[in-house]
Amino acid sequence: MRALTRLAPPLLLTTALVWSTALPAGAAAPPPKAPEAVGRGGAVATVDADATAAGIEVLRKGGNAVDAAVAAAAALGVTEPYSSGIGGGGYFVYYDHATGRVHTIDGRETAGRTADAGLFLEDGRPLPFADAVTSGLSVGVPGTPATWDAALRQWGTRSLAQALEPAERIADEGFVVDETFRGQTADNQARFKDFPATAALYLPGGKPPEVGSVLRNPDLAATYRLLAKDGVKAFYRGQLAEDVVNTLQHPPVDPASGRTARPGTVDTADLAAYRVRDQEPTHVTHGAYDVYSMAPSSSGGTTVGEALDILEDGGDVSAYSGTQYYHHFLEASRISFADRNRWVGDPASVDVPTRQLLSERYAASRACLISPDHALTSPLAPGDPRHPADCADTGQAVAEPYEGPNTTHLTVADRWGNVVSYTLTIEQTGGSGITVPGRGFLLNNELTDFDFTPLAPGVPDPNLPGPGKRPRSSMSPTVVLRDGEPFLATGSPGGATIITTTLQVLLGRLDRGLSLEQAIAAPRASQRNTAATQAEPAFLALPERAELEALGHAFTAVAEIGAATGVERLPDGRWVAAAEPVRRGGGSAAVVRPAR
Repeated sequence: MRALTRLAPPLLLTTALVWSTALPAGAAAPPPKAPEAVGRGGAVATVDADATAAGIEVLRKGGNAVDAAVAAAAALGVTEPYSSGIGGGGYFVYYDHATGRVHTIDGRETAGRTADAGLFLEDGRPLPFADAVTSGLSVGVPGTPATWDAALRQWGTRSLAQALEPAERIADEGFVVDETFRGQTADNQARFKDFPATAALYLPGGKPPEVGSVLRNPDLAATYRLLAKDGVKAFYRGQLAEDVVNTLQHPPVDPASGRTARPGTVDTADLAAYRVRDQEPTHVTHGAYDVYSMAPSSSGGTTVGEALDILEDGGDVSAYSGTQYYHHFLEASRISFADRNRWVGDPASVDVPTRQLLSERYAASRACLISPDHALTSPLAPGDPRHPADCADTGQAVAEPYEGPNTTHLTVADRWGNVVSYTLTIEQTGGSGITVPGRGFLLNNELTDFDFTPLAPGVPDPNLPGPGKRPRSSMSPTVVLRDGEPFLATGSPGGATIITTTLQVLLGRLDRGLSLEQAIAAPRASQRNTAATQAEPAFLALPERAELEALGHAFTAVAEIGAATGVERLPDGRWVAAAEPVRRGGGSAAVVRPAR
């Protein structure tokens, strides 16, 4: 395929190969989407029906939750390429029923070894964010292939080649474009068109694809076959690694476009040196539950955990009125984000007080800030987790940095009781916008999750770029146990709103008496230490809104927040899989053997 592409006009040839208006002969129609499924044998929930079906296929063939999670993630790299794929990274949380332990893999992308705090500065000034995103400069060393390999080697029962089979088949045969895919393509058209390899794949005839048309990605199928044959070493060394580095160091932009796509600094030595981190999860107790999530470099586990601790210290969440529940939820989010922005970064590069942020003493020192009678004012100053003092702060507030709104999340359980909660991303919708020519996948723009300059003058910033450093994330894949047994797992995409979405789903299910499906579907708001709280239209229509505003809360409307998925184990051993009914086009939940 790559040889042929070099011998002919690439746009015309590739477009003819990958786009059609009908399913190819022998290809299966896309499975229907359902936001909830109940049954036995295991469960899968993702945003996409093809990816969920890939996970279920692996479970039906005897694979475990880890095998199915990798299969579903690889399928998402085909069908949801603007949010995930082997050009990105993520965080993998695994509950092992045989040992009763929760394990995590930090598969976050890394900066190159020559990166420094001035990575996104030109003439001493920060680059415009859009210019930084659509460039090789934003591309970190991808961690997703290494994450799949590490998870399968440690806990899987299938080879990488076996786990990739469903995704390879989808890439070869194609998937049906829906409204969400077309809309995301249209939103990126202005930059996709400037990179011939991206335009050839995602802009047939120079336009976003029509709903109902079929996208094939033979280049990605070939890349998956290469990984299946040679393992992930083929990604981090050899010709594929050289192709990745050449693409980010010399972004293949159309010269006629007039776009300046700055080169990146990651090189083949950086790819060869990449390693995932096996690390301990964060852990807090909340009522009768043990809540496990990702430790830094993600801020998800510390921030969700701190908010849960604050709410636990402040009273019985289940006993609050609707207004007081939302009030305390928003205030705990505000406080924990004040601390997150000041203290959390990559622990390999900065000293992160993870244990202290999740201590009961620190939660008590922050919970006393919450009054039932009025809302706090943002930006709120952080506390000092190493020297907690009741209702005290360290003096200077730290602003919220920008973080891209996309990503994807999947949750899987198997018949043995193993559970995976996995959030993965290429950061912005469409990542850097740069497709590796002949390889069929987009590169991430993950390094723009670093702060370009310190967020507050004179205040140490833990999230500045640095050599080999992982940028701070908000991804919050979470597993909840009750009496040592799996109860539920959940997570969401959505940039910094991932944290508040995951927190709200947990509170809805654990404290407010909602079913998992109801907790995922409930109207959302996201307070991140800002003057106004982002809120969905359905939240703004709640009767509690006026009372919240009377307490001093201010709201700004956003179309939607997050796109969560989850699985839950019922007392009789059945599994519930749950996904969004509407957000991002609705998610897809399935079980191996339905049994209501």
